[in-house]
Amino acid sequence: MAGLRVDFGLLLEPLGFIKVLEWIFSIFAFATCGGFQGETTLLVSCKGVVNKTVTAAFAYPFRLNTVVFSAPDAKRCGGTWTDVYLVGNFSSSAQFFVTLAVLVFLYCITALVVYIGYKHVYQQNSKFPLTDLAITVITAFLWMVSTFAWAKALADIKMSTGASIIPGIESCEAPGTTCRFVSVTSMGTLNVSVVFGLLNMVLWGGNVWFVYKDTNLHNQSNRISQSPGIYPTQRGI
Repeated sequence: MAGLRVDFGLLLEPLGFIKVLEWIFSIFAFATCGGFQGETTLLVSCKGVVNKTVTAAFAYPFRLNTVVFSAPDAKRCGGTWTDVYLVGNFSSSAQFFVTLAVLVFLYCITALVVYIGYKHVYQQNSKFPLTDLAITVITAFLWMVSTFAWAKALADIKMSTGASIIPGIESCEAPGTTCRFVSVTSMGTLNVSVVFGLLNMVLWGGNVWFVYKDTNLHNQSNRISQSPGIYPTQRGI
């Protein structure tokens, strides 16, 4: 391929090394969020049924309002148990976070190919570093927005799948029916996804400086700062 000059040593330089970290962290971000599956479990006693376990399975993208608890028995507690859904739709925040991570993953692959094989072209054309700088700034901002949005959504997901859901279930208020919260799947991996979101935000924010140093904006500012100053001639009195 014309112009190809492969140099893996560039991965040890700041731009290449940070881009590898960004690539790895993006994988962890979308894998820990997009791969989650869990369930909420209740213990129900009602007409003709004693201590029956009912579950509601949920997963990414966390459209909880479409998730229904299994019925306690075939007769649905003698007609007192109706379909019970979880509350909330958090798909927009979750999908925003995961989609950004996937796009960053793809961009990092492209950028690494350019750094490793076409660094001379990247440096000779001033548009490439400026484009890289713009994308880096925008991506850092998007990581901040998506991570905080996803962290808020995660807090709401925990509320919507935890013990606080019992008072909102009408079937549990029926005469002779009692419901007890048993458990919900640990959301440790989702907590980790928020951590990786914050790490990506910091990493991309810090990388702005290194990308900026490769642009002609930095070179121009250096030339201006290094040029000799012109001082007016002072005349004695």
